[in-house]
Amino acid sequence: MLLLVTDTSGRHGSVALARARTESCEVEMIEALALEGGNFSALLVPQIAALLAKHGFSRKDIGAFIVVAGPGSFTGLRVGLAAIKALAEILQKPIVPVSLLEVVALAGQTTSKTRGKMLAALDASRGDLYVGDYDVEGENSRLVSEQLMVKDEFLSLARDAIAVTPDEALAVSARDAGVAIVLVAPPDAARIARLGWRKLQAGETVSPAELDANYIRRTDAEIFAKPSS
Repeated sequence: MLLLVTDTSGRHGSVALARARTESCEVEMIEALALEGGNFSALLVPQIAALLAKHGFSRKDIGAFIVVAGPGSFTGLRVGLAAIKALAEILQKPIVPVSLLEVVALAGQTTSKTRGKMLAALDASRGDLYVGDYDVEGENSRLVSEQLMVKDEFLSLARDAIAVTPDEALAVSARDAGVAIVLVAPPDAARIARLGWRKLQAGETVSPAELDANYIRRTDAEIFAKPSS
């Protein structure tokens, strides 16, 4: 099955093609292209078309869409998810939303070879962190919660869990505070594709109408909105 994998959650993004084998959990990456942040609206759809054409595919060959649904940039996520909604609606193909925090948590399990409560953290800017609390065993994970935290709150919770992050500065701060933390590579298209394929096999799909961004942080409009009288 041909998978189209997109991530527009951060300053930079990616679009990729992968081939999944229906009889196994194996995913073969065909090619991943980097997308420049700030230009997702102009680049995403043309890059998808160019990537398909380069490898001799058409839109109709896509078997499923794997899309990062968050957390991350409000604008980037809106642009990316809108494009996938439109394509999936036209092609009538399933969508698999993936959380970057779950990708990080599973990478931590693979790196540390441990299992249990895993706290995955990503920089949320403004001095905040996106934190995902997962129970992880092997390639399986169960979401407990995803929320926004300040660093001190995360470090306090991380003393009773396995902490994992791709953020080198956060890893240094944690170790300076006496907190053991696993440093992993930033989430990439291959890891996103593998997690998405497992979710697809488990039937964890959504329709275009159901696809929604997982911002975790409220928008500035919501934060500064005046209360209704």
